[in-house]
Amino acid sequence: MTTDTPTPTPPYGTPETPRVAVRGEARLEVDPEIARISITVGARGTDRRTALEDLTRRNARVLDLVKGYGDAIEKLETGAFSITPELSKHGRGERVRAYHGRVHLTVELSDFTALGELTTRIADLELTSVAGPWWSLRPDSPARGNARRQAVREAVKRAREYAEALDARLAALVELADIGAENSGGYGGPAAPGALRSVAYKGASDEAAPALDLEPQRQTVYAQVNARFTMTPPDLTP
Repeated sequence: MTTDTPTPTPPYGTPETPRVAVRGEARLEVDPEIARISITVGARGTDRRTALEDLTRRNARVLDLVKGYGDAIEKLETGAFSITPELSKHGRGERVRAYHGRVHLTVELSDFTALGELTTRIADLELTSVAGPWWSLRPDSPARGNARRQAVREAVKRAREYAEALDARLAALVELADIGAENSGGYGGPAAPGALRSVAYKGASDEAAPALDLEPQRQTVYAQVNARFTMTPPDLTP
């Protein structure tokens, strides 16, 4: 009994079916979708209990303030927490001079109108600092898909131009792959980081701090693809 074994397609072109390999690229400038700020709440006391109580009170105040912005807040997370003794520089033995407490929070916002007001209100709290914003896109942002589609269209356009230069035309798509897909490399380029701003105050003022005017930093979205096509035999006559 005999079986028909399909002939494997060679990884290169032939005179009858030449191949053309191109790279399609896209680079889009888009508005950010979320902004992230980092908050550090601090406390200092001559004994551990006092430091903990002050830290708990200030942390609760920050959480209430942030949650008061409702749907403008996409994510609120508590990170590291620490209580650290400060030893006296004078005298013998391990004599504790004070205790320092810290809680780190991360907040993500989608409403940039509320961002400037929230930032200054937090920074105006006692022993509280805020850094950011860092602008970015969501992982499932439509802008990423738009960049990929544009990169594919660019690859097809470039391959067609090569074929037309030889009086030929594209016949079929053989392969379409992300850059580095064969060796588990990265895809595209990173989003542009946001500019860092940091403000911190030792105590709250009598009047509310004015809201910062923060201009969103546009994000760069990259997409790159490798594409291989077959084309009709070219006309190489002089």
